[in-house]
Amino acid sequence: MASNPRTNYSNEIHDIDIIQSSSIPPRVLYQEKSFREYLPPFLLRKVVAEIIATFLLVFVTCGAAALSKNDSTRISQLGASVAGGLIVTVMIYSVGHISGAHMNPAVTLAFAVSKHGQFPWIQVPFYWSAQLTGAMIAAFILREVLHPITNLGTTTPSGTEWQALVIEIVVTFVMMFVTSAVATDTRAVGELAGLAVGSSVCITSIFAGPVSGGSMNPARTLAPAVASKIYSGLWVYFLGPPIGTLSGAWAYNYIRLNDMSPQQAEKLSSFKLRRLQSQASPQVGGGDELDNL
Repeated sequence: MASNPRTNYSNEIHDIDIIQSSSIPPRVLYQEKSFREYLPPFLLRKVVAEIIATFLLVFVTCGAAALSKNDSTRISQLGASVAGGLIVTVMIYSVGHISGAHMNPAVTLAFAVSKHGQFPWIQVPFYWSAQLTGAMIAAFILREVLHPITNLGTTTPSGTEWQALVIEIVVTFVMMFVTSAVATDTRAVGELAGLAVGSSVCITSIFAGPVSGGSMNPARTLAPAVASKIYSGLWVYFLGPPIGTLSGAWAYNYIRLNDMSPQQAEKLSSFKLRRLQSQASPQVGGGDELDNL
């Protein structure tokens, strides 16, 4: 994180508790690059968390979309978009402190590329494998439980593929811009990360749904496409979201205020909780009761 004097080797939301409870010596965590830093002992738990989170994301979003397409009186398109935003919010609060709740190969890629994401490249294949595994399991379970529905919430362009590509880039940019702000900048109100990211997913899905399906996630597109055997326009969702996440992360990194004093940061973020300030500035003591929350 930008203003934390100690380097956190992962981009997890509020991952500081995991690091502090780790048996890895502090000099290894914050000064030296080591094998255990890139492949920490709790990597398996992070992978399992990603499998579960991506499974639930695809199960809910694709299930709602499939029911909506089959009969809009059961679940409306608006309802499907809201369901997608809510499941993202729930998963961030559930496993964000364990794996970061990426649930999206494009998000993992952006965190690895971003200098403030601090996500080790060596862990990227593990996360991608977990995300694809969770998504595929969810899609094939939906195929069985929603039979005879054959379109399992696939995302396909409703107009031209180029229109869908532009929409996917723009909405994924918005989602990653918000994610970068609340997940990598200690001046943001981290406790609201899940609400902020989930709301951005909901809003962009409502707008992009009629044009591109509002995927923003290659795994969320690929899994129902394989289970439904509908492959039209897949390249749009493999290209658009990565461009959007990389652009969103770069844009926030560009406007990030890195040279601010703690007093200036306080003025800009009046809603910042004291507990986050104490994490970012551990040398500052205080008797405020909020510090003990």
